Amino acid sequence: MTMHIIVDYSCRMMHNKPWVILMWKRNAKVNISSAGGTASAGSKTYKVTLPNAWMATLGIDEESRELELTFDGVQITLSRFLSGEEFAKWSLNRKHDVRLLRFFDGNRLCTTIYADFADEKVTAENHIRDPVKTAFGNNFPPTWEDFQFFLQERCIPRQRSGLREYLEAIGVGEYDPVEIIGKTAGRMAEDNQWLEMEKLLK
Repeated sequence: MTMHIIVDYSCRMMHNKPWVILMWKRNAKVNISSAGGTASAGSKTYKVTLPNAWMATLGIDEESRELELTFDGVQITLSRFLSGEEFAKWSLNRKHDVRLLRFFDGNRLCTTIYADFADEKVTAENHIRDPVKTAFGNNFPPTWEDFQFFLQERCIPRQRSGLREYLEAIGVGEYDPVEIIGKTAGRMAEDNQWLEMEKLLK
């Protein structure tokens, strides 16, 4: 199987540069060495050297070195890690439907969530360390599937008896977790957690 490493340049607009789709390619060899340290026997480390120009375009320097890596089984994508506000700005500039959700435990803000419903991508920022109180627990950073599961967990179960009557009572036409949470703030009888949600505008 051929492995590809792709560098995602889309975040360059965060530096106020024009959005241009680029596809720069080059062949590279992976440097493989023993992991050493406390790693298990036989463990390896894999490293690839990337060009200075690529990293500069991506906005990576000694002050900003954090990357987000994704792997779909065929390709590895490297993207500059974006803060929640940067993520929202990028999505809004593409005229996407972006929602901001604040997850509270009582009056304490636990997690801020930014969700792009067009690209089906989500990013989150925890404000406390206790994973039991945060939106995604140990599933961090969250995937879109994690986000969908989280929304459903803050709603009446889809299989609940009397669901139709409940939806009519809160003014929702069909089972849609986003619409339900918009009416109920995601409050459940089992805890003191709730959601504040707003649709962001450019």
